[in-house]
Amino acid sequence: MAVFLSSFVNRIDKKGRVSVPASFRAVLGPDAPGIVVFRSLQHEALDGCSIAHLELLSQSLEKLDLAPDVYELIETTIFGSSVQVPFDSEGRITLPPQLAEAVGISNDVAFVGRRKTFQLWDPRKLAAHDAAARSAARAKDISLSKIIAQAASKLEGGDR
Repeated sequence: MAVFLSSFVNRIDKKGRVSVPASFRAVLGPDAPGIVVFRSLQHEALDGCSIAHLELLSQSLEKLDLAPDVYELIETTIFGSSVQVPFDSEGRITLPPQLAEAVGISNDVAFVGRRKTFQLWDPRKLAAHDAAARSAARAKDISLSKIIAQAASKLEGGDR
């Protein structure tokens, strides 16, 4: 299972292009024409994913019995504001200016892996977010060993 890992900061060139990290392009696959970006619903950042991921979200929505206003919110905020951004021959994209400006991305972009998706941040805002997230994780006593132990317990039927 390929996942988006790590964080990278890349400079936006004079023409507004930025290189998508090679490891992210590898996760997307050799036939990926580009990425999809939209404003995050939770952070002052852009969410990024493959078009296949949005198709999976669409199929998942068909299986759920959500209230009409929830469908409306998802369709407007995610599907309605998503932009497909093609790769150029060197694996670069041009971020839509209105999206970049909305989240404060100007000269550099921080790409942050989030398993099945990734985010694009202004690096300074990411640093503040990362510090707050690490503090919150410590306060909630989150650890990898505890997550693995809980998952193993569920698999063994210990959490019924």
